[in-house]
Amino acid sequence: MSILNAGCVIRIAANSDQNLRVFSSLTLLHFCPFSADTDSTMFAPAARVASKRLLEILRQSPQTSRSFSTALNYHIDSPDNSPDLPWKFSDANKEKVTEILSHYPSNYKQSAVIPLLDLAQQQHGGWLPVSAMNAVAKVIEVAPIRVYEVATFYSMFNRTKVGKYHLLVCGTTPCMIRGSREIEEALLNHLGVKRNEVTKDGMFSVGEMECMGCCVNAPMITVADYTKGSEGYTYNYYEDVTPKRVVEIVEMLRRGEKPPVGTQNPKRIMGGPEGGNTTLLSEPKPPPCRDLDAC
Repeated sequence: MSILNAGCVIRIAANSDQNLRVFSSLTLLHFCPFSADTDSTMFAPAARVASKRLLEILRQSPQTSRSFSTALNYHIDSPDNSPDLPWKFSDANKEKVTEILSHYPSNYKQSAVIPLLDLAQQQHGGWLPVSAMNAVAKVIEVAPIRVYEVATFYSMFNRTKVGKYHLLVCGTTPCMIRGSREIEEALLNHLGVKRNEVTKDGMFSVGEMECMGCCVNAPMITVADYTKGSEGYTYNYYEDVTPKRVVEIVEMLRRGEKPPVGTQNPKRIMGGPEGGNTTLLSEPKPPPCRDLDAC
């Protein structure tokens, strides 16, 4: 396992009976940017604190590597997610990589890290294995840790598997006040999963996202559609939803239908008021205080 944080990679054995002993004696590898004259003892207190916290997490309850990887900034090798697994952009996406890089000066390739990670995630069915992050690092010619820092910071990058339809419920204050918790509960109960789990058929997963800018149409969800890979990827907003409506949207997606995007309230037009405008019904009059033609 690797903890991806603060420019260092801390390797910890996983899936063995020695976990607790290894956790209690964290080993810093030479991925850390230490200089030759660095006093390594200065890092001992931090290592002890990290070790103590990880031990507390382990002892609280045995969790799967999936929940660990979703919640915290470290990686546990698994059969389908290991730096030793080969990964490269498809031929079609290599052209997109070239096009993305063309937007930046040649000496600032690292500025393309976010769109390249997004492209890699689309290609890989909605999530980023560590080998894909390493491939992006090679393209932009930076150390892998620089890519890990971005992938672990932004919540739109999924570091564990998601469903072909990844449903994200807005959890920010306006949506929460308007019932987002009930929306999420309806989805989880209908699909029989917990947050960030994938249904047995691999079709759906449910997560939470912070404000997506549709507060006037709260509550809302978005659906990341990975069914057609990066070529047919869509990211659609469904606004003014109810617990009943989100279940209907799920079943429409299951049948291969395309639910209408935007507001789900038939009495509204986009962000307009329910029932239509009651003010500003005509062209605004020019200000009477000055002659606009004289300007």
